[in-house]
Amino acid sequence: MIAKTLSGAVTGIDAIIVEVQCDVSRGLPGFKLVGLPEKEVQESRDRIKSAINNSGYEFPAKSITANLAPADIKKEGVGLDLPIASTILQSTGQLSKGSLTNKLLIGELSLDGQLRSVSGVLPVVLAARGNPDIDQILVPQGNAREAAIVESLEVYPVSSLKEAIEFLDDDKQGEVNEYGFDREEYFKSESKFARDFRDVKGQEGAKRALEIAAAGGHNVLMSGPPGSGKSMLAKRLPTILPPMTFEEAVEVTKIYSILGELSSDRPLVTRRKVRAPHHTVSYAGMVGGGHGNPTPGEISLAHNGVLFLDELPEFSRRVLETLRQPLEDQEITISRASNSFRFPANFSLVGAMNPCPCGYLGDPVKQCNCRPHEIRRYRKKISGPFMDRIDVFVDVQRLGKEEMTNRAEGQKSGKIRERVKTARGIQANRFGRDGFTNSLMSAEQVEDCCQLDQSAESLVEQAIDHYGFSARAYHKVLKISRTIADLDESDRIYSEHVSEAVQYRSTREKILTQEGV
Repeated sequence: MIAKTLSGAVTGIDAIIVEVQCDVSRGLPGFKLVGLPEKEVQESRDRIKSAINNSGYEFPAKSITANLAPADIKKEGVGLDLPIASTILQSTGQLSKGSLTNKLLIGELSLDGQLRSVSGVLPVVLAARGNPDIDQILVPQGNAREAAIVESLEVYPVSSLKEAIEFLDDDKQGEVNEYGFDREEYFKSESKFARDFRDVKGQEGAKRALEIAAAGGHNVLMSGPPGSGKSMLAKRLPTILPPMTFEEAVEVTKIYSILGELSSDRPLVTRRKVRAPHHTVSYAGMVGGGHGNPTPGEISLAHNGVLFLDELPEFSRRVLETLRQPLEDQEITISRASNSFRFPANFSLVGAMNPCPCGYLGDPVKQCNCRPHEIRRYRKKISGPFMDRIDVFVDVQRLGKEEMTNRAEGQKSGKIRERVKTARGIQANRFGRDGFTNSLMSAEQVEDCCQLDQSAESLVEQAIDHYGFSARAYHKVLKISRTIADLDESDRIYSEHVSEAVQYRSTREKILTQEGV
């Protein structure tokens, strides 16, 4: 007898629905798995045999063939244990005929028959949504809240193979409750941040720059001596970014689900993440990759959040150059011989660097001991094309004693966030699309949306002559000016908006050309 049920397998950050077919027939005892199973799927044979026997059922001493369709796509992960075991039991008459119809099963089996949580449940459930052949989903207890994020499907958590089989056989369906998820209540409970901009003393210029970056989705580079607060500022940027929408939260949660980085009590990522990889991070660690189907890297883990690169010149040049394409396209494509995978990478880049190898060039207190050629070599680690992808440049200076000892509380993140939300709302109305910011404007959109008054246009022309701006730098200035005008809720761009934008761009020249003595 041939038995069939449905499950899922992750490919990239999405999933495919897998039909699990099982045939138990006469012949020499054996257990074959076909349909391009990877090593961890192949190893499920021994787990399934022990789980069936230890759950009070009989593992057949016959020829067993399990097929995972479609057969031309590699199947990874351990979530296919439960559906394979269920089809074996149905093929041998230990599970009633038809009980697997319109159901999707996923879960890893322990040797004693208990069900363990698996990664990648959310992409599988999203793939099942809208499938007319799926009404109910059985998942391990630890994945119940994650699976229930997707509405329109009945999610039933089970803790063991025996409980799953009894549920499928209708013996205990009343004892296994459908799991629900309250979105609004969850978003409300996850809305508070431990960090706040009020904790940062002084650095009003840097705070203003980060507010502009948050409002327009711009990338930022901060340069300053050690201890000036660059890391502290960068890690508080998410507190002033607009709250994530449910759709954005699901996109991010899919990525963390695939990597198994979700906890059972926090199944939905609702806060924008700050990823701060060490400068020794590998190419694959940054962009994604690995054996078999590639997994997301740091730039995808920072999707809809912040990628903070501290000590920027210390990163491998190859790693930094790889970021150029994602910064333009908001995604990364990883190619394999048989397929290519696209991972989302729409993040705000915040870089931090010292002005020189010792860190104290231009510092009023400590003297720089670096030689000019050492400073030049240090800065040349960052290429011009990479620097062109950065919009806002900030010179972060050491705090004076008055600022350090000042007990006054700084401006709270919540107040800054309200201004950022207003500016983002203006951009959403302008472009007719939520989440589309000024930094993503095309050349045509820049021409249409960045209307300058006469004095502002004259100021831009002077800046081009003085600083030798390229066409890309010119467009960057216009985009930043547009964001500053949005923060002021102004339809047109005036000279004060352009002047501030030019200041952030001209700081780039100071960072790149200043030399020690």
